[in-house]
Amino acid sequence: MIWKPNVVVAAIVECDGKFLLVEEEADGAVVLNQPAGHLDEGETLIDAVIRETLEETAWHIEPTALLGVYRWLHPSKPITYLRFAFIARALHEETGRALDHGCLRALWLTPDEIRAEHMRHRSPQVGRCLDDYLAGTCYPLDLLKEYAPVPAP
Repeated sequence: MIWKPNVVVAAIVECDGKFLLVEEEADGAVVLNQPAGHLDEGETLIDAVIRETLEETAWHIEPTALLGVYRWLHPSKPITYLRFAFIARALHEETGRALDHGCLRALWLTPDEIRAEHMRHRSPQVGRCLDDYLAGTCYPLDLLKEYAPVPAP
């Protein structure tokens, strides 16, 4: 059996000093997370973060930079997550759009409000990504290289 990590994307979206989060149900609890989800087959990382953010929060975004790549081993399951976190700009909300299954609502919270809710963070990556963003961590999107198969002649 070949081991493979779960590749996920996440969006760090700031507007007027507040950050876009999703309140969602996970593992029997109501938790807070940045808009995030799994990379689908054939999808680019950038397309995935745009799609996941829209599905979970009804917000259209534009990724502007890569915040970082984070590896997290789930403490109670044999799962390793490899998270590509993107800094993104909020473009507009699609009012009335239904959110993904399990997503309760989108929230805009200040860093202090996010830290005060640390016990409800879906994973330690929520706080770590916030701290890295506030520290000015930022990498250009062209750091990511996408290769598509070359069609046969």
